[in-house]
Amino acid sequence: MSERISVFGTGYLGATHAAGMAELGHEVVGVDIDPEKVARLSRGELPFYEPGLPELVRKHVDSGRLRFTTDASVAAEFADVHFVGVGTPQKQGEYAADVSQVEAVIETLGPMLDRPATIFGKSTVPVGTAQRLADRLREIAPAGEDVYLGWNPEFLREGFAVEDTLRPDRIVLGVDRDRPGTVEEVARRVYADMLDRDTPFLVTDFATSELVKVSANAFLATKISFINAIAEVCEASGADVRDLADAIGHDERIGRKFLGAGLGFGGGCLPKDIRAFMARASELGVDQALMFLREVDGVNMRRREHAVTLADDLVGGLSGATVAVLGAAFKPNSDDIRDSPALDVAGTLHLRGAQVRVHDPEANANAARVWPTLTYVDDPIEACTGADLVIVATEWKQFRDLDPATVKAVVNEARIIDGRNCLPAQEWINAGWQYRGMGRHSQ
Repeated sequence: MSERISVFGTGYLGATHAAGMAELGHEVVGVDIDPEKVARLSRGELPFYEPGLPELVRKHVDSGRLRFTTDASVAAEFADVHFVGVGTPQKQGEYAADVSQVEAVIETLGPMLDRPATIFGKSTVPVGTAQRLADRLREIAPAGEDVYLGWNPEFLREGFAVEDTLRPDRIVLGVDRDRPGTVEEVARRVYADMLDRDTPFLVTDFATSELVKVSANAFLATKISFINAIAEVCEASGADVRDLADAIGHDERIGRKFLGAGLGFGGGCLPKDIRAFMARASELGVDQALMFLREVDGVNMRRREHAVTLADDLVGGLSGATVAVLGAAFKPNSDDIRDSPALDVAGTLHLRGAQVRVHDPEANANAARVWPTLTYVDDPIEACTGADLVIVATEWKQFRDLDPATVKAVVNEARIIDGRNCLPAQEWINAGWQYRGMGRHSQ
C-alpha cells in the first residue's frame, strides 16, 4: 500500500531514506532548508558520493514518486507520514550532541499538522529526546492527540547505504508506551515490503530505541579500538596482529569482522556518537558506566599520532620529506572526510614539515576545503612520484590493487606504511619495499 511520505533533511541519511521509500512504492517529498541542495536533488544530482544512490534518486525523480522542496508546508499538506533525518553533530567544545536541527523540524512541522499524522525520528539523539519531542508535539500541533511520534533509528553504513535502506538486517521502532498502537500500524504499512521478506521488526519503548543505535556504535568502536590496542602490544613484542586476529576471530563469541588494526575509525557517526553517549550518561548520573569509552576514544586518536611517529622514524625526520598519502576519506566508497584518520594524518605530516601529496578517488575536493595547504592530485602514481614515503591511509580497492614494481619505479625511496593492513605485504616486500604494517612484523 502506497503512503504519502515526507523526509526532513536531505543529507546522507535523509536523501538515502527518501529515495529508498520511493523505491518501495511510496510517494515522497524531501524537505531541506538549503535551496542549492534541493535544486541539485530535483535534477537527480547528489551533493555527496554514495554508490548506487544517484541512480536511485534519478530513477524516482523521473518517475514522479520523488520530489524535493524547501517549503515545509508542502510536506505538511502532502504527507501523512513524516520522517526526520537531520544531523545531530557534536556540540562545539563539548562531547554532547546538538539536537537543535531535530527540534527545529518539530517546531516547524508541528504547528502545521491539523489532521492525523505520524512522525518517525531517524536521527541519532540522546536518550530521553523522543519522549520530550512527543510531549512537545501534542502541545503545538492543532491535531493534538492525533499526532503520533515513533523513533526508528537508522543503521546505515556509508558505501552500503542503499542496500542497508532497502534490505536492512533489522527494523527497530520505539513507541510511546502510553500510545503504542497507531505508530506500529503505520510503520508496518510503510515497511510492508521488508516485513514480507521476514526482516526482523523489533518494537520497544522510546528510551530503548534511542539507546540501540548508540550502543551498537559504542560496541563497534570498542571492538576496533580493542584490536588497535592489541596492535600496540604486538609492535612492542614482535607479534603480528593479523595472525592474532585470525586466531581469536575463529571464536564464535568474538568473530573476525572489524578486528582489522589500522589508523582507527572516523566519519560522522562513531566518534561523535560515543562522545555524546558519554555526555548523556554523565547527565543521567551513570558516567562511570561508560568510562571505558574514554579509552576507546583515546586509543583511536593515538593511532593517528602513531602513524605520524612511524613516518618520522622511517624517513629520518619529516622536515623536507615528500610523503604520498593515499586516501582522504574516512573509509572507502565514500567522500566523507569528517573526523577522517587519513586526512588527519596527512595534515599532521604537513604541520611537521613534510611536503604532502594526497590522492583520494572521491574525497579530494572535500579534503581541499579543510586542508587547502596540502597538494591534491588525480592519480595515485602521480601522488607517489618522487616520494620518500608512501602511506596507504584509506583502503580503496584502487590502492589495494597497485603494482609494487610500478610504484617503486616512480618513488624516491621504496618505503611504505600500510595504514590499513590492506596490502599483500609479501608482494611489496619481495618487490624491494621497506614495508611497515600496523601491529605487524617490521620489514
